[in-house]
Amino acid sequence: MGRFYADEQFPFPVVEHLRNFGHDVLTVQEAGKADQGIPDNEVLVYAISQERAILTINRDDFIRLHRRDDKHFGIIACTNNRNWEQFAARINDAVTAEQSLQGKLIRLVRPVT
Repeated sequence: MGRFYADEQFPFPVVEHLRNFGHDVLTVQEAGKADQGIPDNEVLVYAISQERAILTINRDDFIRLHRRDDKHFGIIACTNNRNWEQFAARINDAVTAEQSLQGKLIRLVRPVT
């Protein structure tokens, strides 16, 4: 199962569902780094130090960081989806299909309804 670091805007209900799938998810809030205005590159550095992939809905900035340097444990860049269970299931399916997330950027776009 995956080891993730959910950035500050990532929806907590999705974190809970991912944990129910068996993933190890640490949130910015749980790491004591909430409400500090930490730049995205520092969020990524912290995730790397913890050997965790990033979960984010802040797609553009993290895609840009990936393009600059792919030496990380994975970035899952998503569009927000208010169907929390479906959102978590799509992340679970995407990451379990991969042998390793290291250096990878996975983009998940909300399904069109």
